[in-house]
Amino acid sequence: MTETSVPEHGMTRRTLVRAALAVGAGASIGVAGRTTAATAQPGPARLTLPTPTGPHPVGTVALHLVDRSQPDPLAGPGRYRELMVNVWYPARDVWRHPRAEWMTAASLRALLESTGFDPDAVRAPLTAGHEGAPVRRAARRLPVVVYSHGAGSHRSDTTIVVQELASHGYAVVTVDHTYDGPSEFPDGRVTVREDDYDATPWTYTRDVRFVLDQIAVLAAGGNPDVDRRPLPTGLCTALDPHRIGMFGWSKGGTATALTMGTDQRVRAGLSFDGPMLSQPRPTDLDRPFMLMTAEYTRVTEPAVAEFWSHLHGWRLNVQAAGALHQSYGDNQWLVPQLARVIGMSDEELTGWIGTLDPARAVRIQQAYPLAFFDRHLRHRGHLLRGPSRSFPEVSFVA
Repeated sequence: MTETSVPEHGMTRRTLVRAALAVGAGASIGVAGRTTAATAQPGPARLTLPTPTGPHPVGTVALHLVDRSQPDPLAGPGRYRELMVNVWYPARDVWRHPRAEWMTAASLRALLESTGFDPDAVRAPLTAGHEGAPVRRAARRLPVVVYSHGAGSHRSDTTIVVQELASHGYAVVTVDHTYDGPSEFPDGRVTVREDDYDATPWTYTRDVRFVLDQIAVLAAGGNPDVDRRPLPTGLCTALDPHRIGMFGWSKGGTATALTMGTDQRVRAGLSFDGPMLSQPRPTDLDRPFMLMTAEYTRVTEPAVAEFWSHLHGWRLNVQAAGALHQSYGDNQWLVPQLARVIGMSDEELTGWIGTLDPARAVRIQQAYPLAFFDRHLRHRGHLLRGPSRSFPEVSFVA
């Protein structure tokens, strides 16, 4: 619930804060069926997420990574850049493991406050991901997709897409870009957006390339978590380092293009309304790339058109009618729930999410990214061959 404008930089300076707020406890609820509702509890209302459509239960685990090639002056002398990531994957025996919250209570408070909402207005939804559940046994290693968020945002902001991919047999690694949004570390530190930190799309690309190195560590049977917390059973050696895709929202979409231009390990890229504004700009790509664009602004349209001209492999641009910059993520589903809690007007709500119906937005988010990665990492599927009667809102843009 952030990034209301397109530019890659900006927003007010926020300081590093420390928090040790308890994560709100939620009962473990099965993931089958329609959108789940939380058990009635006192206090702020808990938001909900739609359940994924895939055949597999979902597991997730958080990893604390340190990039010792990048000193971190904001953290103090002798400190290095720290990142929090989550790995999502098809799981088994999930009933033994609680469902993970969308984000920690401390991070959610920081997020709500940064976007002008009451920090105590709501509780985070429960995801379909079961914390630390064993990885589902499969005959072949899992294709991997890496996710990069937008400016001022966080690794949870496309959980609908992430858990959908995991439920269909993907491992998805979501990355918090520290100092460009709320992120909580295992010791209780919560970092928020820092204007002193030059978080450009190229910063994101450096983070992602480091994360790709850690995916290789996992694939070789190692544990990259600096705290050496145990990994879910079967996670080591479950990932396929030769089938990696990437997607990102906004600045993360731009970073996806930049990462593909500098790292051959990423075989296919997907941008959720990435402005493609960076210095230097993205260059020629010969691997598959797909754009899911919203209504263009005069600022971003020329840059996106220029980027399109640099795509020399398989390429596609789809656009959902009524979609705004935030429409291809969880905001489209969660903000209407928040609006009901805080009494937001219909006009204000439309300003946040546009006119794309949230339920239809969810179906688009579940179907099109899955179809893209299925086509280019698994070589199957037909949704992207042309406009679909099942998705009349989605047009193919030349």
